[in-house]
Parts: sequence; structure tokens; C-alpha cells
Amino acid sequence: MAYRAIATDLDGTLLRTDKSVSDRTRAAIHAAEDAGILVVIATGRPPRWIPPVIDELGERGLVVCANGATVYDPARHELVSRIELDPDVARGLVDDLEAALPDALLGVEQGFEFAVDEAIATREVELLDSWKIAGIRIGPIRSFLDQPVTKLILRLREAPEGTAARVQEIVGDRALVTHSTSEAFLELSHPSVHKASAVERLLAESGIAPADVVAFGDMPNDLELIRWAGHGVAVGNAHPVLKDAADEVTASNDEDGVAIVVERLLTDLATDLAT
Repeated sequence: MAYRAIATDLDGTLLRTDKSVSDRTRAAIHAAEDAGILVVIATGRPPRWIPPVIDELGERGLVVCANGATVYDPARHELVSRIELDPDVARGLVDDLEAALPDALLGVEQGFEFAVDEAIATREVELLDSWKIAGIRIGPIRSFLDQPVTKLILRLREAPEGTAARVQEIVGDRALVTHSTSEAFLELSHPSVHKASAVERLLAESGIAPADVVAFGDMPNDLELIRWAGHGVAVGNAHPVLKDAADEVTASNDEDGVAIVVERLLTDLATDLAT
């Protein structure tokens, strides 16, 4: 089948473990676009973490960020779409999470800004490593909840298997819980937010249906996207739940798994055009 679009996650999927884009992957993505295939990045990253990838990969048009909560235009450095938690809902979630998980550290993504609760000052060093962000706002978590919340982030000291499911039970249908690393770092978004819905809205403008899309991912926050696409591909280093849901498992991110599949798709496309 000749697919019309590629939707791909970044970290652990398109990017190598060292966060670089390999020459092979860059060439495959550019070749796909030269062949008329639309390439969409769909990542859990906030918009402020996209420019370094654009520098390595080249301009990609609109980027689905924050697991689908925002759509970012790197060329204009603007958010063209936002689906966020209402402040009142976010406050209720914070109340319930603090009551159920008193050792949790809470943070909020709000558009281009990030804030974390003042309790960060008393936590162990290992809890702070991924939160050392230039321009981070620190204060009582509720002081940031006068504005809508793109993502409410929950950082835990210990997270046995099933932690995400437990947190989902706590929040109910007020938010969707997912994770792009371990279950010690959970992300809560508006219940309608996931990568598949955002990618579908973008591609609908080009008349591209789910059956026309090949999607790549590695973690549970890619699950809806992998299931939605006409052909869902998990990289070799993917979480078991994603491998089980995928139509295909390719090589790992460090072994150019995405490039391997894209190259095959281009070969198939060339064969179809020749017959």
C-alpha cells in the first residue's frame, strides 16, 4: 500500500538515545518528503524543547507537542492549537493527588512555561535532574493554577508497575494519565488529549485518513497513535504494551529502526509507480 503520511514520536523513536538524529534517519525522512509523503512529528515534549530537533532534522511544519495538547508552529514560534485543563479542574486534581500521594512532587506545563512546586527544594538530588530547566518557576503549586494547564506532571520517588493505573483511578475522567518514561514520571492532560486525535486533525486538512498513515512510537503515550494509524510500528526498544499493539516491530532507535521502515516504504512506492 502507498502511504501518504508518516507520524513519528521523537525521544526513544526517531532520536537516538543521545538525542541526535542519525544521518540515515535524516536522509530517510527527507526522501519521504521528496516523494510527497507528509511527515508529522508527534511528541510528548513541550514546545520549548522542539527547536533543537528542528536544527538537526530541518523544518517540519507544524509539530504536535505535549502528547497532543498543543500544536506548535516553529517557524513563527507560536502555538496554533491548545487543549488544556481548566484551572478549577487542575486545582481539584492537585487536591486529590496530594491527599493520595503526599510524597509526590507536582509541576505544570502551561504553553511555553514550566513551573514546579516549592517542595522541590527539599527533595533528593535524583528527583531534580530532569527538572533543571532554564527559566523554571518555583512556588506553591496552587499559585500557578490561575491559568489553564497544558500538562500536570507528577514525579514520584517510587513507582511500582501499575502506578499509572492507580493515578488514573484517582483522577477518574477528569484527566488522561500517560507516561513517556517510567511510571515515576506521569503526565496528566485533558481527557480528550492524545497524539492520535491531534495528528488526525492536522492530516484531515490534507484529506489524509488514518488508513493512509504509518506511525512510529516507543512508549505508552504513543499507544493511541499506533492503534489509530493504518500501520503502527514500535521500535525495538519500545515498551511491551506498545509492541503488543503494533502491526510491526522494527529495530531500535539506536539502530535506525524508523529509517529501515521508511526506506522500505519508499521502495514499495517506487515499485508501485513503476507498474
